[in-house]
Amino acid sequence: MAVVVTPERTTTKKLRWGVLGVARIATKKVIPGMQRGRWTTVDALASRTESKARAAAAELGIPKAYGSYEALIADPDIDAIYIPLPNHLHVEWTARAAEAGKHVLCEKPIGLVAADAERLLEVRDRTGVLIQEAFMVRTHPQWLGARDIARSGRIGEARSIVGYFSFFMDDPANIRQVKEWGGGGILDIGCYLVNTARMIFATEPRRVCALIEEQPNHGVDYLASIMMDFAGRHAIGTCSTELAHAQRITIAGTAGRVEIEIPFNAPSDRVLLRIE
Repeated sequence: MAVVVTPERTTTKKLRWGVLGVARIATKKVIPGMQRGRWTTVDALASRTESKARAAAAELGIPKAYGSYEALIADPDIDAIYIPLPNHLHVEWTARAAEAGKHVLCEKPIGLVAADAERLLEVRDRTGVLIQEAFMVRTHPQWLGARDIARSGRIGEARSIVGYFSFFMDDPANIRQVKEWGGGGILDIGCYLVNTARMIFATEPRRVCALIEEQPNHGVDYLASIMMDFAGRHAIGTCSTELAHAQRITIAGTAGRVEIEIPFNAPSDRVLLRIE
């Protein structure tokens, strides 16, 4: 959002977004949300296939369609880029968008290893743009409520977080099954368990360990259990891409606990928190 202040009035300019790719998360979830936003418009969509870009743009009411990511990034009328591409493309296109002077919202995980994040921090600092990893839990009312309860003393001192996130997927053609492309459960859904624990405890873990099971044929993790030590407070989580769909978070304190019934695919019409 850009705010222009003059002696007579203050005016607000909507942030003009461009989207790289036609992934389902973009076309079914994020773009419709942006289009409902008070301070945002979606003005352009790109795909490597121009016909796909034009079809998706027409369906979503987006005025511009491009047959390449480069062409969209070069559009001077676009302020920010949303990147819902496969995991292994996140760093490259985030960096290229930032170098073109565009702010970036990139789907998680923003990188595959720590060096990727360090590279993007350097690009951000040098270009002066904003780069954000798209963890919506950081701003969702349900999680903000859970965070405030945990820090308020209402459940005493929060000392333990236990989380679970799973779904079943055995399609060998799915990009989540390709290790070189950032496949596997940890980067896809386990990252939520780590990110939310850091959010609630408002610090970084000092020790981390994990048990990981990998597929023998393609090497991606399909079952992982993570334990993190936040200076005497613990977070434990299990994620899997080969178990029945389930998700849950419990934040336990010395005087009570908070249960988040649907923590990561939160419904838009209600907040599901239970305090005990």
